[in-house]
Amino acid sequence: MHPSRAKEKPGERILVADGDAATREKIAAVLRSENFRVTTAADGKEALAHLTKSKFDLALLDVWMPRMSGLEVLKALQSKKSAPRVIVIAAGCAAGTILKAITARACRCLTKPIDPQTLVSLVRESLSRKSRPPHIEIISGSPRWIELRMPCTLEAAELIESFMNSLEADLPAETRAAVGQVFHELLLNAIEWGGRLDPHRKVQVSYLRAHHMVLYRIADPGRGFRFSDLRHAAIAHNGEPTEHQGIRKRKGLRPGGFGLVLASANADELLYNEAQNEVVFVKYLDGRSNGEAADPANAAQPVAAK
Repeated sequence: MHPSRAKEKPGERILVADGDAATREKIAAVLRSENFRVTTAADGKEALAHLTKSKFDLALLDVWMPRMSGLEVLKALQSKKSAPRVIVIAAGCAAGTILKAITARACRCLTKPIDPQTLVSLVRESLSRKSRPPHIEIISGSPRWIELRMPCTLEAAELIESFMNSLEADLPAETRAAVGQVFHELLLNAIEWGGRLDPHRKVQVSYLRAHHMVLYRIADPGRGFRFSDLRHAAIAHNGEPTEHQGIRKRKGLRPGGFGLVLASANADELLYNEAQNEVVFVKYLDGRSNGEAADPANAAQPVAAK
């Protein structure tokens, strides 16, 4: 038995709806092997009929199903009192699809081709959340310029990371991993340190996609910081990457502190505003990087007024 099965509710029910029979049966087989009870549907109307008639804990809905799309099913579920959490499935999520899924409160986006390990991980993670996905405000919905405002919670961060990773499915795996690493570290810093994990405070995220680069801007509601004050972070200890761990222990902080080091190593450009509560990072898509890690400490120095 899988080591985590003892923690699962027995008999968790999952609906898998996909217009492609091979994909549908592959997903169902993987989930059944993990001891979930699975029902399948070949189109959106059949999926909605199942969801209206019976109670499910989770639904996986393909975006482009015949007769009724996954997004239409998701929208119809919004009026249902005990609606299940929903993972949308797509063969590379377009920006418009992602924004509609976020607006309809989907909890994750799963990109085809389906990786069994990713599938099971997303399903378990989604089932572990009992509250509705957090509300994300969409400020700009242009495919090449997406701007969002989100609450300072870890659940909101995980949600946005999942959708943004799907948005970048067309990038080479190495580039996608580097962008994801930088975004993860900087977003968590904004939510944890800038927003203090307060759901009433908001972080603003902008995503710009040009032909030769990906650019993110993250603005948090905090007062900012100075690199000289970050003795608890590895970035402040050049040549001594673990020295900060003792400082973190004395301060009662969780293990870590490598976020800015990892972000610097994976970003081609890393720029802070003067207060350092806003950060921009750039990843070039055509090999323009000089091969050196971005230096946030140098990039953050304000220019003196003349």
